[in-house]
Formats: sequence, structure tokens, C-alpha cells
Amino acid sequence: MTTARPDRPGAAHRLAALAEDALGGPLPLRLRAWDGSETGPQDAPVVVVRTRRALRRLLWQPGELGLAQAYITGEIDVEGDLAAGLRAMWGAVRERTLHAPRLTAADRVRAAGTALRLGAVGPRPPTPASQARLRGGLHSRSRDRAAISHHYDLSNAFYRLLLDETMAYSCGYWTGEEPDFGPADAQRAKLELICRKLALVPGARLLDIGCGWGSLTLYAAERYKAQVTAVTLAREQAAYVREQVRERGLEHQVDVVCQDYRDIAGGAYEAVTAIEMGEHVGVAEYPAFAAALHRFVRPRGRVLVQQMSRGSAAPGGGAFIEAYIAPDMHMRPLGDTVGMLETAGLEVRSVESLREHYVRTVAAWHRTLEERWDDFVRLVGTETARVWRLYLVGGALAFQERRMGVDQILSVRPAPGGSSGMPAVPGDWYTQAEER
Repeated sequence: MTTARPDRPGAAHRLAALAEDALGGPLPLRLRAWDGSETGPQDAPVVVVRTRRALRRLLWQPGELGLAQAYITGEIDVEGDLAAGLRAMWGAVRERTLHAPRLTAADRVRAAGTALRLGAVGPRPPTPASQARLRGGLHSRSRDRAAISHHYDLSNAFYRLLLDETMAYSCGYWTGEEPDFGPADAQRAKLELICRKLALVPGARLLDIGCGWGSLTLYAAERYKAQVTAVTLAREQAAYVREQVRERGLEHQVDVVCQDYRDIAGGAYEAVTAIEMGEHVGVAEYPAFAAALHRFVRPRGRVLVQQMSRGSAAPGGGAFIEAYIAPDMHMRPLGDTVGMLETAGLEVRSVESLREHYVRTVAAWHRTLEERWDDFVRLVGTETARVWRLYLVGGALAFQERRMGVDQILSVRPAPGGSSGMPAVPGDWYTQAEER
């Protein structure tokens, strides 16, 4: 039997009072400080503040980014289930018992006094090395290249360790509940569904923008005998896909291009895809991106965009995601994306939400991370591994609680007379989608 540890006066009580003033209510968490003191609900997730530096960091950088920095550096930790701690905080925000930090001048003076009494006053702690450091104008070609490199060029070895054999780094399609139906099966089912929605046939020309590690490119070339142009801005990805093309003997079917989507020449493709690439297109640039999709595809051709979204009150990726995972990313409400595709001249024919599928997909990646934790730490270091733990746990929770969504948006470019080339009903889109 576990005996509840009684509150012990000390740093934890001062920290809790400081947090309650800043957030507007009591914390739904139990705090344990570096001096062994504890306070908060006995049955709540336990947040451990290991060093005074954590308080100093939060004074310099209050809010989400400061908390994330303290977590990934190990200055703050969560005992047990990290998701439970995040869920408790988001639940309090949702119920309006807490709000984002709002520090008045008087609050800052009191906080500084508390920090002084706790011995936490000092210079700003250094920014963790894993934080992105981008230069140049927002969504300039050079800055976009650096932003993509920060995330996707972490190393092919890292993503081989994290992902399944398909190397698909996007939401899977979980068509089976059997115990042996795993992440690779879900990814193949997703790839099959995309190819069916695009109505690919042998010889069809497919432009795969943001091809990643080539999961769709290789699947469409091998299973549907399509002629694929695979485009990525990440050098590591391009090298991996080229290697796979050579090993599979697909040189005459697949052309891999490492370039910005804005530099793609030509058009008249039967099909165009952008699988979770549109999030990297800025809010001001998205209308031009949608116009490019229209330009790339021939009349009666199809465009499939699989893209994440957020609610109207929280567009963008958030401070942590933009600083450590996907710099400069922007997610918008689903309706905004549909509207921009339509304005560009495409006709949206089908929208399918995969939100619950992403909960399972991200959970699978997180499970792999934890099961192979020592391997990840050896490969990228503890700090980066903790970045990914926070990213995956927080991401799964965001999809589960509907703060984020992901959708497949199928469009066509109508012919001049209005013909779409689409059948009256979808046909076999969902008939045994997990296997062709």
C-alpha cells in the first residue's frame, strides 16, 4: 500500500502560490521542489521542479515555451504519465479555471521577490541547443529550406528507428482492430486509399509534393505503375528516396527532385498530392500554393491534400512546435483551406477527417520512442529525445481532444465546360482499402 506523502512547507508552496497568481487558479497538479517540499492534490500527477534554474527560466520566459525548455533540459519532469499531467492542465484551461500567464508589473515584482528568497535570481539560462535558429525573411526560400532541414534532416537513422518499414511520416488509416494490425498496415491502407481516390492507372503522371521518405511515391510506382515526380526540400529525404528507387529498379518510373515547390516547372499531371506538406506553407503564401496545385494538374485531374488543422481560436503550431519541431509552420481551420483551394479554381469533391486515426498513429510512434529510448538517446542525445517525447505525447492529446485535426481533401480541376471526370459515387475507395 502506498502512503500519501504529507505536504512539507518549502519551495513547492512558494512556487504553487506564484503559479496560481499567474494562471488565475489552483494547479491541478502536485508540485515537488528541489528541497523535497511538496504541495497540491495527493492524487494528481506530480511535477518535479529539480533545480532553481527552472524557476529562473520561467521568470525570463513565462508560458508554454519556458515550460517546454525547462522540461527538455530536465529542469522540470513529470513522474509517471506525462500525458496525464498535460491532460490535467488542458482540462483546467478548458474549464476556464486557468488561463495563460498574465503577469502585471506588481506580479513580476512579487515573482522576483520569491525568486530572490529561493536563491533563483540570475542571468537568463541559455536556450537549449535543440531550438531552431532561423534567419532571413519569413518563408523566403532560404529560410524555408532551413526550417525543413531542422526537422526532416535530423537524420535518416533517427526516422528509421522511429517509423515503421514504410517510412511514412504522416497519419495512417487504421482499418483493422486485430492485434496484428500494426502501424505499417495502417500506413499501407492510407497509401492505398490515396491511390484509389486519385484513380491512378498504369502510366498516370503523379506529382508528389513534399514526398518525405517516398512512401507514396514508391507505393504508387510499384503497385499502380504510375510515373512519379517526387519533390522534397530535405536533402536527407531525397537521398533516401533515390536509394530506394535504385534498389527497387524504378529508375524509369520515378524522378526525385530536391527543390522548393515554387520552383516546380511543367504541369498536366493526372494527379497531384501534398501529404502533410501544406502546414509548412505560410498563411500569406497559401493562396499562391493553391494556385500552383491548380496549375500543375490537367483538366479533370485530381489533387489530394492531406493536412492538419487547428480551431479558429488557435491557428499556427504553437510556441513549442514552432521553436523545436516545425519552425514557421501554420495550421488553419479546415474551412479556410477548402476555401482557398476553391478560390484557386479547384473543385473540392470530398473531405474526410482522419483525426482519430492520428491519435493511434502518434501513439504508435510514442510507444516506439519509449521502447527504444536508450537507442534514441545514443543517436540524438537526451535533450532531443525529450523534445520528441513532449512532441508526441502533446500531439496525440491535441488530436484526441480535438484541438487539432487532420483531413484528406480531394479536389479536381474541372474542364472548361465544367466536367469533373468524377464518378457519381466513390466506387471501391473503401472496399478492402488495406489491401489491393
